[in-house]
Amino acid sequence: MPVVLSGGGGTRLWPFSTAEMPKQFLPLVGDSSLFKQALARVSDKGRFASAIVVGSVRHAEHCEQELSDFEQSRLVLEPCARNTAPAIIMAAMVVDEMHGPDALLLVMPSDHVIEDVGAFHDAISKAVPAALAGRLVTFGIRPTGPDISFGYLHMGAELEPGVMEVVRFVEKPTLHVAESMVASGDHLWNAGIFLFRAGTLLEEAERVAPEIARCAKGAIGAAIREGHRITPDVAILSECPSDSIDYAIMEHASNVAVVPMSPGWSDLGSWDALADLVGSDSTSGHVTALECDDCYIRSDGLEIAAFGLRDLIVVASGRRLLVLPRGRSQEVKQLLSAMESTAA
Repeated sequence: MPVVLSGGGGTRLWPFSTAEMPKQFLPLVGDSSLFKQALARVSDKGRFASAIVVGSVRHAEHCEQELSDFEQSRLVLEPCARNTAPAIIMAAMVVDEMHGPDALLLVMPSDHVIEDVGAFHDAISKAVPAALAGRLVTFGIRPTGPDISFGYLHMGAELEPGVMEVVRFVEKPTLHVAESMVASGDHLWNAGIFLFRAGTLLEEAERVAPEIARCAKGAIGAAIREGHRITPDVAILSECPSDSIDYAIMEHASNVAVVPMSPGWSDLGSWDALADLVGSDSTSGHVTALECDDCYIRSDGLEIAAFGLRDLIVVASGRRLLVLPRGRSQEVKQLLSAMESTAA
């Protein structure tokens, strides 16, 4: 059963992506939103059950609009954000209620790009036997070069065809370390996509993250249920420690495996990532650019005229304009913090 995570704020793609309208609900690549593209990847009823979406209460209407073409989906609406570990445990509880502990959860973010869906499906097929056997399976991206914006997975021995042991999780490295890991050939980018039995995940959560498991289970047990909406109890969930699935569970589990894949993946984690995806010297919207080299320029309304620019990102949405050098768009959060301090 697909579990689509849609709780992110997407502030790194400001000013297009905002807290009110995060990037997963925007058509940043193609004509449909990233959210709808994620659902379309798992829309084959011969392969996948109806999805469970975990999102924020504040984005309930956006989620329901995206789900309008996908019947029988469930929507878990978090009244407060507590990161991916509680979100996934709550989804596993719902799946366990609906289909039992042996049902498989395919957990994936709603705001990633996967260009080769066939390669993604092939990787899932390779992972199924390992997941059914009780392993927590993650999916790793074969690196196209050293990148310090991703966490890495260190691969060990092959457990079965196409499925490798995970020796350790590596936090976002320095450039020197990233270059060394990529050159070694035994490291993958951590895509944040997982496959496991509902029962396996719940058992492992109780073992290595008991307080998160207790709160997440309690919040679902006391949830308000209205049609396809499930709203966890806010009092219980607010007590839950906030942690990612990697930190809380995967890094402490002993039964983790990884399936390497190259499906044309991007997490669109920055304007640089989007610029790399669509190509250099890309413009979109009301833009006239002359003699600009290696620039990404985009506007959804404001008319932009650019001449003689080099290595810049220029994006405008409404009355907001962002200008910064290529290669530094990961620092947008720092800029937003400075703007909030000035406003205060």
